Amino acid sequence: MDRKFVRAVELTGGIPEDSYLQDVPAVRHLLHGGQLEFNKPVTFLVGENGTGKSTLLEGIAVACGFNPEGGSRNFSFSTKDTHSGLFGCLRVVRSAYPKDGFFLRAESLYNAASYIDALDEGVPEPARLSTRYYGGSLHEKSHGESFLALVQNRFRGQGLYFLDEPEAALSPMRQMTLIGEIDRLVREGSQFIIATHSPMLMAFPGAQVLEITENGIETVDYRRTEHYQVTRRFLEQPERMLGLLLAE
Repeated sequence: MDRKFVRAVELTGGIPEDSYLQDVPAVRHLLHGGQLEFNKPVTFLVGENGTGKSTLLEGIAVACGFNPEGGSRNFSFSTKDTHSGLFGCLRVVRSAYPKDGFFLRAESLYNAASYIDALDEGVPEPARLSTRYYGGSLHEKSHGESFLALVQNRFRGQGLYFLDEPEAALSPMRQMTLIGEIDRLVREGSQFIIATHSPMLMAFPGAQVLEITENGIETVDYRRTEHYQVTRRFLEQPERMLGLLLAE
């Protein structure tokens, strides 16, 4: 099912001239009149560190009503106010509203798990949120296990899901498991927007890969990304690559 809840985003308000966002390549693309279109059920935002893929993902997610530190639109916890103000300058072009949704950040998963456990305090076991929707307390699982447990137990389909560098929590084998879960949820009418460095995830069939560079944002084949090229060269000739890296 070719469901797209978010079709595009564009800037509608001015960003202060002294804001660091002025120097973020992903934001500069929008500042110069660029509308970012999402034409597939799965979109990957890729680019070197500092190009703004996570900043852009966060801005879109918050503009869609999600908690800046992650979770569903019902999550309201805040441990530290570090998110940018980009969301307030974005207009989201929608084609429909999802029945489900989640903003999943590997870096703040611990905080989201703590929030869920806090909501469960004093609640009998069968009625706990963690039991009903998350496959048990996320704190009782490893980082990668808790990440996948959220996707497998909490993501219910016909949803809009934002994932920020999910590979940080997952082994290569578990990344392949995530690919299977994404496929299942897409077949159930979901849309994913994912910021990633993982060439394995980028290989998802039919996905839109948006590469962010200093020159703007371009749709590319995942094999053309620097992530794929560098990883392939290293795996094919590790001794040569290490020799170049570690040469005196």
